[in-house]
Amino acid sequence: MGILYIVPTPIGNLEDITIRSLNLLFAARYIACEDTRKTGQLLKLLRDNFSTNPEEKIEQPQLISYYEQNEFERVPGILNILQNGFDVVLVSDAGTPLISDPGFRLVNACYDKGIKVISLPGASSVITSLVASGLPSDKFTFLGYPPHKPGHRKAFYENIRNSAEIISSTFIVFEAPHKLIKTLKEIYETLGDIEIVLARELTKVHEEVTKKTIMQHLSDYKKREPKGEIVLLFHL
Repeated sequence: MGILYIVPTPIGNLEDITIRSLNLLFAARYIACEDTRKTGQLLKLLRDNFSTNPEEKIEQPQLISYYEQNEFERVPGILNILQNGFDVVLVSDAGTPLISDPGFRLVNACYDKGIKVISLPGASSVITSLVASGLPSDKFTFLGYPPHKPGHRKAFYENIRNSAEIISSTFIVFEAPHKLIKTLKEIYETLGDIEIVLARELTKVHEEVTKKTIMQHLSDYKKREPKGEIVLLFHL
């Protein structure tokens, strides 16, 4: 049996890759990834920057397209590779796989088949933003992206408020820049003008972590368009 390795990749700064992750990626024969083009570009950048012998001819791994819409059809093929004794490395476009990214079905299927799964520690915008937020970190709840449908979104924020009455926690939510203003207004309608830490472009040149009330954030974004990957954190 092969081993499924879950390998985090940098969320911005290339230097956040671990030596162990580099060794696995450089030696990998099969890599399952969300976007083969992006992963191919990342592998080239990593080799150019961190290979001890950049002139050495390295056999290119087979990149297996594995994303949310094709998970069901890809899992049997990846299991077949593993059952034939070959290791497979699972990566996402950035950060730790399975955190709001595909991979759960594959990992679950590996356990069903008795295939070993090894998860490597590494980059994650969830933990990076939490420890930089100044908010309590002894208990936190990661909620991924809010639902798409308006009714579901309203229930989503109401459930946050209700759960905070039982366990006080720091809540962590992902949001796309084009939906940020809408999301801030929805949180305001349910939770009031609470303080929110907004983390964007983590580990990149324009990294920003700001702690303000919702109305202050909304005032800021009247003057400039939200950009970059965004993490919202608040404590209730």
